[in-house]
Amino acid sequence: MNRTVKIIKADGKKEFELIEQLKQRSREVEDAVVLSVTEIIDQVRQHGDEAIRAYTEKFDKVSLSSFEVPKEALKKAYEACSIRDSLSRAAENIFAYHEKQKQNGYSMTREGVFIGQRVRGLHRVGLYVPGGTAAYPSSVLMNAIPAKVAGVKEIVMITPPAKNGQVDTNILAAAYIAGVDRVFSVGGAQGVAGVCLGTETLPKVDKIVGPGNIYVATAKRLLYGSVDIDMIAGPSEILILADDSAKPRYLAADMLSQAEHDTLASSILLCRSDSQAEKTADELEKQLLLLSRKEIAGQAISGASAIVVCDSVEKQLDLANLFAPEHLELMVKNPFDYLDAVENAGSVFMGENAPEPLGDYFAGPNHVLPTSGTARFFSPLSVDCFVKKSSYIYYTREALEKVSEDVIKIAEAEGLTAHAQSVKVRFENEIR
Repeated sequence: MNRTVKIIKADGKKEFELIEQLKQRSREVEDAVVLSVTEIIDQVRQHGDEAIRAYTEKFDKVSLSSFEVPKEALKKAYEACSIRDSLSRAAENIFAYHEKQKQNGYSMTREGVFIGQRVRGLHRVGLYVPGGTAAYPSSVLMNAIPAKVAGVKEIVMITPPAKNGQVDTNILAAAYIAGVDRVFSVGGAQGVAGVCLGTETLPKVDKIVGPGNIYVATAKRLLYGSVDIDMIAGPSEILILADDSAKPRYLAADMLSQAEHDTLASSILLCRSDSQAEKTADELEKQLLLLSRKEIAGQAISGASAIVVCDSVEKQLDLANLFAPEHLELMVKNPFDYLDAVENAGSVFMGENAPEPLGDYFAGPNHVLPTSGTARFFSPLSVDCFVKKSSYIYYTREALEKVSEDVIKIAEAEGLTAHAQSVKVRFENEIR
């Protein structure tokens, strides 16, 4: 039987070939994209609003007299939003989860010494929200709420206008719920450049976050350094680690939940038997036919996706940690028995009653997660991403005098005599 998904028997070779295939999805951006985005950034730097208006007409086919969405439009969108109650309940969960991440400064004292660390929210943050057919109000909540909790003073959202020049109602409603301060109907690389560089209309931000297409991602990468960014996200991915208790119907549904995102999305199942692999593959065929985005999901399932049959739970865990997936589902009887063995994953979904969409929309943990194996060293978006830390030092004269010899010796050993002199001049009569 010809199936959309490939079934692999882990043999010490094929599974590693699969990992290499996944890496190819995150290949270097084409030179043409970099050149195009570089030109857009340069034009926005030189011509500001004029350049953004021209690119909006070129790419979005919309001519706008004003970029900013009136504040009252957010409230009207909220009142007209059919899913506002669900979004509000999701926002409550997201707020509650991220409140636990807040950090306080600290201080340390000893005789004549007072040192410590301050934690402050960034001044202004930009939030990019895709528009058009990819209008995701959940992304507004997940990106704006941690910034709000962190104490960011101003959150500026940019999103591409629809063909009628309007912004999606659900996106505006989510912005209202999350407390976004200002909204501008500009998108693409030109929108990113606008808020990162500042124009006559668009305020300059300290950091920009949020998902976007290859042009948006490239603009963020090229402007990093002028501002901070969250991460360069690759195609979405899910890895499911299953024991024999996992239901093939659930496994197939969860694989497809990621596959419908993008033709380059990856859905991997690590199971323990040929029978479970075959049944899940059959379920994929049945469920694919029912999807509104079946062409996209079908390409993803036939591309960088697979069912891998492993001969032990140890093999499953080893592979899961090598994949370092964005989303990891533990579809096993006792998921807490496995959790400590998971070293690399963006977010872990435990048991058959915690499907990945629960995390995407409602549970509370952030759905902005590291992709393409970067969970080995990156973390999910959090309150930490929206704060800056600074240290402070106070010494009495007596405390400084007590350590002055040590500071001078270290400075002179490094050949930095001005450093040493900075201490010496304070005790010219005391130090011999």
